[in-house]
Amino acid sequence: MWLICTMIAGESLSTAFTNQVIHYNIKSSLFDIVMAAICRFTVLLLFYALLYLNHWIIVAISTATTCAFLIAKVFLFDWPSANQPVFQVLLILTSFILAWAEAWFFDFRVIAQETQARDWIRNFSDAERTPLLQGITTDRQYLAHVDHMNTFFTPVESPTHSDDEDIPKKQEDSRKLSRSNEIFMFLAKLTPEKIDEYKKKVSKMLQDCHDLLTSAEWKDIIVTNDGDEMACMQLPPEWKLDGKVLKITGIVNAPASFLIDLLYDDVEEQTLWNKLVTESMKLQNIDENTDIVYQATSPFGGGLITARDFVILRHRKQLGNYYITCGVSVPTASVQVRPNMTRGENGISCFATEELPDDLHKCRFTWILNTNFKGWIPQTVVDRSLSTGLVDFMTYLREHLNDM
Repeated sequence: MWLICTMIAGESLSTAFTNQVIHYNIKSSLFDIVMAAICRFTVLLLFYALLYLNHWIIVAISTATTCAFLIAKVFLFDWPSANQPVFQVLLILTSFILAWAEAWFFDFRVIAQETQARDWIRNFSDAERTPLLQGITTDRQYLAHVDHMNTFFTPVESPTHSDDEDIPKKQEDSRKLSRSNEIFMFLAKLTPEKIDEYKKKVSKMLQDCHDLLTSAEWKDIIVTNDGDEMACMQLPPEWKLDGKVLKITGIVNAPASFLIDLLYDDVEEQTLWNKLVTESMKLQNIDENTDIVYQATSPFGGGLITARDFVILRHRKQLGNYYITCGVSVPTASVQVRPNMTRGENGISCFATEELPDDLHKCRFTWILNTNFKGWIPQTVVDRSLSTGLVDFMTYLREHLNDM
C-alpha cells in the first residue's frame, strides 16, 4: 500500500526512497509505517518461532507500541500537503487493524491451542531422558478415559427403536460403506503409463519396507503391557521423507500368509473391527496384488488433530521371510478433499508377518508407520498419538482374530 501511495503521488521509486527513507521526516514520510510492521513481524518471529516463548507479553507490547506510534503519526503527519489523503488514511488504518488482528489471533487461537496441547502432553509426562514411547505403556488408562470419545471411534450404529435393529451390524455397516462409495464412483481410469509408474513405485516401496524390517537402526525399544515391542528410528536424508518411523511387533494367533491376505483383501471391512478407521474403501484395482484405497480417521490426540483421510497405493508380496502388504500415499485429482477433512500423507508403511518355526498357527506381526498429518501440530502430540494408535491397533487386531 505504501508503493501505491507513492505511485499515485507521481513519484518514482528512487525519488520516493530518497525523500521518505534517506531524508526521513515523520511529518511527510509514510515509510515508517512499513518499518513498524517489519519490526513487529521480526519481534514476533524471534520470540515465538525461534525462542518458542508462549507468553502473551510480547504480542501485547508490540501491539501497544504500534498503536501508540500510529496515534502519534496521526497528529504529527502533515495532512494538508498530502496529494491523496485517502490512501494515507487507509495505510494507517490497515496497520492499526493488522496489529489488533495479530493480538486477537494470538489470544483466541494460538494460546488456546498451545494450552490444550500442553495439558494433553502433561498427562504423558515422563522422567527426563525417558525414551519417546515410554509413556504409552504406563498411561493407557488415562488415554482410555480422555480420548475415548475424541480419539478413535467406531462407525455410528443404527438409532434406538430403528426398524432395522434386527439387521446384523456387519450388514448395516456395509450399507453405510456402500453409500460412502458413491462419493468416489466416478474415478478416472488409469492410463498404461500411470500403471507402469505405480508398479515401479510399489517395487521400490516393497524393498524399502524390507530394508526397514531388517534394519538394525531401531532405537528406544520398549515392551508394552501386552508384550509387544515398540521402537522408532529416523529415516536417512536420501529417503526424502519427513519425521520418524514407528514400529510395533508382536505375536498374534493367525498364520502369517492368512493374516496378510486378511488385511489386504478385507480392507473395506476394517471399520467393523478397527476403531482407528472410520471409512475404508477400495478405489481401483491395478492387479491382483496392487490397488488404491481410501481411508479416513476421526479426530484424535485429545481433539488436537482433526479428522484425516488418505489415498494409499498398496502392494502385497512375499519377500524373503516376510509376507508384506505395503502402502504409500499417492496424489490424485479424482479424490477431492472432503469437508471437515485434512488430506494426510503416508510416507511409507507396511504390515508384515513372519512364520514361527514352532507354531505355524501363529506369526510375528509388524506394523511400520511413517505419516505426515499436515497442519501445524506439536510434534510431541503427533508422536504420542501415533504411538498410542499402534498399541490400540494391536488390541483391535487380536480381538478381531479371536472373534473370527
